[in-house]
Amino acid sequence: MTSRIIKKTEVLHRCGISNATLYRYISDGCFPSQLRLSPQGRAIGWRSEDIDAWIASRMSVKGE
Repeated sequence: MTSRIIKKTEVLHRCGISNATLYRYISDGCFPSQLRLSPQGRAIGWRSEDIDAWIASRMSVKGE
């Protein structure tokens, strides 16, 4: 099965977070790793299943 790569705009929408919060989570090391989509690293994306798993883990923590 091939992974679907999603861009930052979709990640923000699916996670319900702001751009600043996304980068804070990344710098804190509590967000899935981004993938470099270009040799210079300017285009980035995330694997859809990694984002889905992160959302599910956040929901399970809130549900406890």
